[in-house]
Amino acid sequence: MSSISSNQTVALLLSGGVDSAVALHLLCEQGIRPDCFYIRIGPEDKSDEPWDCSSEEDLEMATALCRRYGCRLEVVDCHREYWDRVTQYTMEKVRHGYTPNPDVMCNRLIKFGAFNDKRGSGYDLIATGHYATTETDSEGMKWLCTSPDPVKDQTDFLAQLYQWQLQKAVFPIGHLMKEEVRRIAEENRLINAHRKDSQGICFLGKINYNDYLRMYLGEREGDAIEIETGRLVGKHKGHWFCTIGQRKGLGFGGGPWFVVKKDIRRNIIYLSHGYDPASAYSSEFLIHDINWLTMPVLADDAEAGSIGITIKIRHTADYCHATLTALGDGICRIVADKAIHGVAPGQFCVLYDEAHHRCYGSGEITLA
Repeated sequence: MSSISSNQTVALLLSGGVDSAVALHLLCEQGIRPDCFYIRIGPEDKSDEPWDCSSEEDLEMATALCRRYGCRLEVVDCHREYWDRVTQYTMEKVRHGYTPNPDVMCNRLIKFGAFNDKRGSGYDLIATGHYATTETDSEGMKWLCTSPDPVKDQTDFLAQLYQWQLQKAVFPIGHLMKEEVRRIAEENRLINAHRKDSQGICFLGKINYNDYLRMYLGEREGDAIEIETGRLVGKHKGHWFCTIGQRKGLGFGGGPWFVVKKDIRRNIIYLSHGYDPASAYSSEFLIHDINWLTMPVLADDAEAGSIGITIKIRHTADYCHATLTALGDGICRIVADKAIHGVAPGQFCVLYDEAHHRCYGSGEITLA
């Protein structure tokens, strides 16, 4: 775990899950008593909006943990900031046919953004239960680095942090495997030692993602066409309900079907029986607006040349070697060593060094 000096003040974001609970335990074990904060995203009045999440149970867990360790707990309401910033970002991206990642933006705009504006600015460090590590090089530069647990590593969710946010971030469990975190929780009889990990998008709780999209974007019927034959397979209710590479939940007979392409202007989705049609793979694509976490490793200049990196475009344990080339005007070309399934505009391509140890940052995949 990153060393924390005795004179540094620490704010810990406590979610009610086992990861942040063990983060609290490890900090206290070091003699650090952080002030704990529970970020409320769901609305206070659930009659105003359809909502079904575990926030009450989360807060109960967080309260019990703080009582046990003698730490102060404060609830910080970021509901309005979330729905104004992250929801607006998500809906605009989906409406225009992109594939956004709300959890990535939640870290930048809420956990290390709105929270810092409201309470975190008074602390030297903000600690979370993310699976990630940091290291400082010989020149004093702080880098975001991967967790030893390749399955749980969350550097991809943190790759859009601003430089100043990374400077304040500390990840007490980032050096551990998930099973070690569970073991520490069990050995110390933490109240949520056996609580299941949350799944899906952090702010939705048990709300179905399509219901969430329907609430904001409605429905718009369009054609679903088999890409190889041009045959009409059926009707869909809006291109925003479908993502590139999707198989489940499409509702068309004669499957299995996979979404391989979308025509946003005409509201058409293209399907294929095979998961592996050539059209579903890309080994070369463009990214723009790279967020460099620590410093640019490639200048934004068409004369800057290329560098070897590793990348990933979704939350998996798989990395792919690639070449990053600057084209100028904030655009870079990615040429991967192998074709990648389901590359879609709006996704973040996360950039790492060739050993996929240091995370350089991420850029959004674009069509042009």
